Amino acid sequence: MVWVPLRSTRTDRRAPLRAPTPRCTTMSVEWLLDWSWSLDGLRDCIATGIQSFRDCDATALATVACLLLLFVWYCYHVGREQPRAYATVNALMQGAEANGVQNGYVYCHSPECVRCAHHDGLNQKLYHNLQEYAKRYSWSGMGRIHKGIREQGRYLSSRPAIQKPEVFFLPDLPTMPYFSRDAQKHDVELLERNFQTILCEFETLYKAFSNCSLPQGWKVNSTPSGEWFTFHLVNQGMCVPRNCRRCPRTYRLLGSLRTCIGNNVFGNACLSVLSPGTVIAEHYGPTNIRIRCHLGLKTPNNCELVVGGEPQCWAEGRCLLFDDSFLHTAFHEGPPEEGPRVVFMVDLWHPNVAAAERQALDFIFAPGR
Repeated sequence: MVWVPLRSTRTDRRAPLRAPTPRCTTMSVEWLLDWSWSLDGLRDCIATGIQSFRDCDATALATVACLLLLFVWYCYHVGREQPRAYATVNALMQGAEANGVQNGYVYCHSPECVRCAHHDGLNQKLYHNLQEYAKRYSWSGMGRIHKGIREQGRYLSSRPAIQKPEVFFLPDLPTMPYFSRDAQKHDVELLERNFQTILCEFETLYKAFSNCSLPQGWKVNSTPSGEWFTFHLVNQGMCVPRNCRRCPRTYRLLGSLRTCIGNNVFGNACLSVLSPGTVIAEHYGPTNIRIRCHLGLKTPNNCELVVGGEPQCWAEGRCLLFDDSFLHTAFHEGPPEEGPRVVFMVDLWHPNVAAAERQALDFIFAPGR
């Protein structure tokens, strides 16, 4: 027997030698695989979101849509209701709540206030303010103001009893108790065109008197007899935010007035109410640089304003202009059944005070200065 070696059925083949794979190529492949996986995940996420939206309850979708519409409407409403920016209400809303607003009315607590405090250093303080203004801007056009401040004591002491402003007298201004409507024609006509708007907002406010003796925001003024109430939107150059929010259309109207004083302590805007049987004691206003405008809202019989000894009667829907630096008084002697006398009062610049002088006076008599 001859043994013949058998050929192995398993072929041991060695793989041909290959060059080693570069490291950068390996990293590129891994990155592509990861990127492919990320795209798949993103596609699945989007598909899941779309399916969730389709499966969402119709009531929930309607609720979300309504909330979105309400938010858009609110943004539009707030933007539309924002008071117009105008010089006389420059930053009036800012910080007013923190500066002495109580019960919707601004009270002055500063002993340095030129409107409320009378002291020997007032003229010196005013002159310092004028110098500061002139350094920032110019002395041009400041002749009358400079003259008035330097000789204020002489002017006030030598004035006739019929006109004695309590704080500041600007010399060389025409003096008369009453002014014609043409003195501030634009503002007079604008106020009269909006008579119904102001009256409606007053009537809404006045309804609160049936529920309590003195509703929030109203102030009682001292009188020899009767009751005199005021509801200020702007008081001594300071806005009363809470009151303005309750009379938004009337407050916005102030922004359209060309000569409204609101940036210094001599500027006011308010609703003034005299109950039957009320007499306001004779008094002088603080300055002759302004004209006080009364728009008649409710004018019963036997109601009069007396300025410099000259009587005038209010008329509903009409403006009455007067210089309150003259000695003046007002009274309501009508019967109780006729109700109160109501006017919207706003302070306007005297027509003969120049623009440069107005700017300087706003600076000198700025609230809190």
